[in-house]
Amino acid sequence: MSVVLCVTLWPNAGQEDALVAYEDSVLALLPEHGARVVARVRAGDDDGTNAGDAASADGHPFETQIIEFAEDSGLDAYMRDPRRTAASNVRDRAIARTEIQRVTLV
Repeated sequence: MSVVLCVTLWPNAGQEDALVAYEDSVLALLPEHGARVVARVRAGDDDGTNAGDAASADGHPFETQIIEFAEDSGLDAYMRDPRRTAASNVRDRAIARTEIQRVTLV
């Protein structure tokens, strides 16, 4: 049975670009673990531009991802992937808060 996650991310102040770069690198590992990004969206201003600090300042996440794993073992392997865990210092500098929720695609 597939596992679907909704991941919401808030950057540390001024670290939006670092958050995006980190996420680009670790999300690239997903196919090796039987997973795919269903959707990846970022907060924007009313004019459609990137909101930057405003997204985190108003309490809303900067980036939201929907990720689907073929099975739980893929999620476990991804979380333990040494390339991902080796970048934890980069993640800590870039990301202030992460929330992960299991969801159902409808």
